[in-house]
Amino acid sequence: MAEENDERLRTLIVDDEPLAVERMQVICAKMDDLAVVGTASDGAAALRLADALSPDLMLLDMTMPETDGLSVAKALAKKPNPPAVIFVTAHDSYAVDAFDLDAVDYVLKPVKSDRLERAIKRALGRRDGEGRQTSEWLDELWIPHRSELIRIETAQIGRIDAERDYVRLHVEDRSYLLLQTIAGLEQRLDPAQFIRIHRSTILRKDRIKGLRHDGLGVWSAEMDDGEALRIGRTYLPKVKAMAGR
Repeated sequence: MAEENDERLRTLIVDDEPLAVERMQVICAKMDDLAVVGTASDGAAALRLADALSPDLMLLDMTMPETDGLSVAKALAKKPNPPAVIFVTAHDSYAVDAFDLDAVDYVLKPVKSDRLERAIKRALGRRDGEGRQTSEWLDELWIPHRSELIRIETAQIGRIDAERDYVRLHVEDRSYLLLQTIAGLEQRLDPAQFIRIHRSTILRKDRIKGLRHDGLGVWSAEMDDGEALRIGRTYLPKVKAMAGR
């Protein structure tokens, strides 16, 4: 029996809302592969308990007084053998930042049992060597959709359009809005896979069928679905270099 217990995910719950802690404890208690070893109500206490208890997983609130969840995760990342982190928050605007910290998942409040259970199963898979992001580039994104966040692989994205402080991600016949500037997202995308052709447009390279000269120095990128998108003058040299011109 002791050997089985040793294999469970030792989990620390961090949230400044007592009812949120209680709800997560109830959900965790139903999972045989997980053991809650402690709780903390602020970031400083979370770091102290992480040092004392060496948890495998931290269920971490994003917004807390003084030391917030992002600060806790950044501090943990500097330590040897840090715990996996699942952010649990009422705000969807930190999802891209969470990827920089290699978070396992990002769960929106109010927490639903099945959603948190899926996140914890991802943590279990990561412990067994599955699903860790090893590239410096984003290979997936969490996108706010209805009452939760959904995962989209960057390989599924054909085009990205800027819409003020947001970007619109075109995925097959659907599109999703993400609170992120196009310049900020461009820095996180693999330049071998994506290219910016306009101040408002990023394309996946393998979706570009060809380049078309429309006259008077105007060029367009022809997509595999037949659509033609204008190339901005600033980005034209880079796009032509991609095409070997």
